[in-house]
Amino acid sequence: MHTAGMLASNGSIMDLDSELVKIKAHYRGDMLIADLAATVNFVELREEVRKMCSVAKQQPITLKWIDDEGDPCTISSQMELEEAFRIYNRTKRSGLLLHVFPSIPERPGMPCPGEDSE
Repeated sequence: MHTAGMLASNGSIMDLDSELVKIKAHYRGDMLIADLAATVNFVELREEVRKMCSVAKQQPITLKWIDDEGDPCTISSQMELEEAFRIYNRTKRSGLLLHVFPSIPERPGMPCPGEDSE
């Protein structure tokens, strides 16, 4: 019997059998919603968001979500995605709200161009 799971950063297996995560992508004033498998990895998520938002493959994008303390957090790796899912699962909000920017910050930790106006 095969059990779907994701290896958490601490080495434990997170049980994600047939679970879906509602992704709400906020992009240029639109809210786009999709249900993705909770086993989605960072690369798959980024490509799915590109398709949802009709962003060209060569256009750099930045994905950010708002954590449980109201702070914007960038998702740029598998580890950051797992942390977002961990907090999403703990708070059980109506979906993981992503803010999608068609750019990258000038330096790590800086806002994306246009971020403060949204």
